Amino acid sequence: MTGIVGVHGIGKYKYFQQAGGSAAGAAEAMRVKWDRYLCQALGGESKTHFSEIAYFSHHLIDGEHAGAAANGDVARMESGAQQVLVEWARNLGVGEHLTGALKSFTGWLLTALDGRSAAFARLFAPEVAAYLGDQGRREECRRVVADVIRRNRPRVVIAHSLGSVVTYETLWANPDLEVDLLLTLGSPLGMRNVIFERLLPAPINGRGERPKGVRRWVNIADKDDIAAIPPDLCHSFTGIDVEELVNLDWIDFHTAEKYLGCPALTPHLRPFLA
Repeated sequence: MTGIVGVHGIGKYKYFQQAGGSAAGAAEAMRVKWDRYLCQALGGESKTHFSEIAYFSHHLIDGEHAGAAANGDVARMESGAQQVLVEWARNLGVGEHLTGALKSFTGWLLTALDGRSAAFARLFAPEVAAYLGDQGRREECRRVVADVIRRNRPRVVIAHSLGSVVTYETLWANPDLEVDLLLTLGSPLGMRNVIFERLLPAPINGRGERPKGVRRWVNIADKDDIAAIPPDLCHSFTGIDVEELVNLDWIDFHTAEKYLGCPALTPHLRPFLA
C-alpha cells in the first residue's frame, strides 16, 4: 500500500472513551480527523490519505484515574509524573533554581505556569511517565505501532508528539519495518533528563540515530512548541535529512491539526500522494 500511517501524541484517551472503550473506534475517529486536516493543507478535495492511525493511548491511562492529572490533581499524580513535570519545566527554564518536596514543587509549577502551559503539562507528564516508567505499557504501545505499520506497509509514517518517541523505539525494535519517509512533528525526542537519555536503544556518546529501516527523516517543530525541546533534533540524532522550524500559532502550538495543516509538510508529502 502507498498510504500514510499516523501515530498520535498525548491527550487522546478521550477518543477511547467516546468510542465506548474501542481502540479501533478511537483510531478510526482520529483517522477521519487527520485526513481532513491534511486535505486542507494540501488544498485539494477530500481524500483518504491515512491508511490507519496507530492508537495506543488506552495503554497509558488507567480508566479510573483518567481525569486526575487533567483536572490538576497533583496529589493523585504519581511521583514519576511529578518528576517528568519538574524536569520538563527545567528545560523551559522555569523553577530551575528551586528545590523542595517534589509534590510541593509540582504544585507550585502548575500555578506558576500560564494556562496553556499548565494544561499541556497535566497531560504530558503522566503519559510520558507511564510510557517510559512501565515496561509493560511501553511494550504494548510499541506493539500497536508495529502491528499497524506491518499491516499497512505505508511509505510514510507521520508521528506527532509522544508518538514520535513510540515510533522511534518501535522502528528500532522491529528492523523488518521499512518506510520511505518518517515525518516527526512537535517531537520531544531530544528532551534532556526527560526522554532522550531513557530512549531504547540508548544514545551512544550523546547521539541517537535514525532507525535503519527509515530511508528519510524529516523533523518539523513550531518555535513555541513546549513539547519540542529542543525543536531541532540534529544536534542529538544522526541521520535527520531535513529540519524545519515553523510558526504555527502562539496559542495552539502543539496540536496535530496545526501541524498537519502546516505548509512545510507539503513538499515532503507530494511525491507520495500522486
